[in-house]
Amino acid sequence: MLASIEAPGTVRLAALPPLSLYVHIPWCVRKCPYCDFNSHEATGSLPEDAYVEKLLADLEALLPSVWGRRLASIFIGGGTPSLFSPQSIDRLLSGVRARLPVEPGAEITLEANPGTVEAGRFAGFRAAGVNRISIGVQSFEPRMLEALGRIHGADEARRAIDAALASFENVNVDLMYGLPGQEEAGARADLETAIASGVPHVSAYQLTIEPNTVFFSRPPKLPEHDVCADLQAMIEQRLHERGFEHYETSAFARPGRRCRHNLNYWEFGDYLGIGAGAHGKVSFPDRVTRHARIKQPRDYLAAESSLAEDRIVPAKDLPFEFMLNALRLVEGFPTRLFAERTGLPLASVARAMDEAERDGLLERTLQHVRPTERGRLFLNELLGRFLGEESKVPG
Repeated sequence: MLASIEAPGTVRLAALPPLSLYVHIPWCVRKCPYCDFNSHEATGSLPEDAYVEKLLADLEALLPSVWGRRLASIFIGGGTPSLFSPQSIDRLLSGVRARLPVEPGAEITLEANPGTVEAGRFAGFRAAGVNRISIGVQSFEPRMLEALGRIHGADEARRAIDAALASFENVNVDLMYGLPGQEEAGARADLETAIASGVPHVSAYQLTIEPNTVFFSRPPKLPEHDVCADLQAMIEQRLHERGFEHYETSAFARPGRRCRHNLNYWEFGDYLGIGAGAHGKVSFPDRVTRHARIKQPRDYLAAESSLAEDRIVPAKDLPFEFMLNALRLVEGFPTRLFAERTGLPLASVARAMDEAERDGLLERTLQHVRPTERGRLFLNELLGRFLGEESKVPG
């Protein structure tokens, strides 16, 4: 059943933000014990043709809400999208372009896992129109990979990176730290291997235990908080020394290689969500809306309409939603962006910003707002300031 749609509040957007497309492919070879994403172990052959057809039907249904707008980026995530053949990805991207204009030079990312790709497959994805690859390595240490339930080994990870770089200039490697039994030497070795590979983008995430995962029901022993903080500091310092810009909480890029799709999320841009469990956000001059798809792949494919939610975001919730994204950016955001993306005056969060600045979590000028180093380290505390009465606006 669709969520009820509320009446527009006090939102007035002078211009619409950039528009991206997120495509969710939910299948993987094996569910990792830490993963809380909408991913499902594949059994037998994948319904690639039927799924691509359903994805394009999702997009068709969304077209009336974005007439006249162009896609600035496309991100194909999962699950493990690299399980789909290059031919299926080609049909998908050709279908997207036939229905919605795509900006020249738009960033088109596909997530891949070592063990599901080889050089020929990467070349096929490139021919289909993908121009950025994100590889979920997590670690190069065999003991850590085993603890994480990964299906690949260290050598496979290295070969996958080399194969990706042979077809793509723009490659990201995902690493995790704070792993069971991990010491600084191991985390440093993982980082140095990623840097030495030549990839221009590294994402480094601390392992956290999430509900509805195997690790939540059978938690492993993780390093203490202070150890993880030291690992984070080491990672940030070493990547800075090697010429990477730390531009978001977990993201590091060489100049010119920041992930444009994710930046659009963090700058509170718009994005269409298609595929099982996908979420999206679309702005209009007088409202901001969110939509979501049916989560279970079987139900998603069988439903006449895959839409599970379509709602207007209450005006009182927009300040927190904006800050939840924008304050992940190390450089923060220009003050004008708040009104541009929420349709609300910055004064609606004045009290929360005053208190955050007083407590050393935030720094600002007339033109810019950014988290301090303390604010970045205690991001949840900083974001919590925008959940209270001080961030509410008439709605």
